[in-house]
Amino acid sequence: MGYLIHFHLFAAIAWIGGSIFMFVLGVTLVDKEKQKSVYPHIGPIFGYFELVSLAILLSSGLVMIYNNNLLELLLAGDTSHVVELLRRKLYLVGFLVVMTILHITIAFRTNNKERTFLENLFSRGSSLLIFFINLFVLHYAIMIRSIL
Repeated sequence: MGYLIHFHLFAAIAWIGGSIFMFVLGVTLVDKEKQKSVYPHIGPIFGYFELVSLAILLSSGLVMIYNNNLLELLLAGDTSHVVELLRRKLYLVGFLVVMTILHITIAFRTNNKERTFLENLFSRGSSLLIFFINLFVLHYAIMIRSIL
């Protein structure tokens, strides 16, 4: 795995830490006026930071899968415990990417604008899902690492 695991871990810390920060910010900023003054400034900076983190996570993860010959095991239907854990993690990562695309699309399109009810619902819902899925992805990563 070499140096790639370090890039992967650093990006995971940034991604999950940022998710936790935004979750806490969203829960504690209940005043609508404070939200309107904070989110237009923090949101875009955070969004770009998170996109870079996600790109590093995805690229380093794919390279580590390829370098460790795990792609063949995943595609061959191997049912060993570690491969099943990796498969579950990758399903969650795929769903996480879809939710992130949905969330960022709405967030960038509506920055400094009033959101519709559906935009609000999908933006907040996807944000909440991203937060909780991150915890499950982290759980699977820890389980895989403990086996290896």
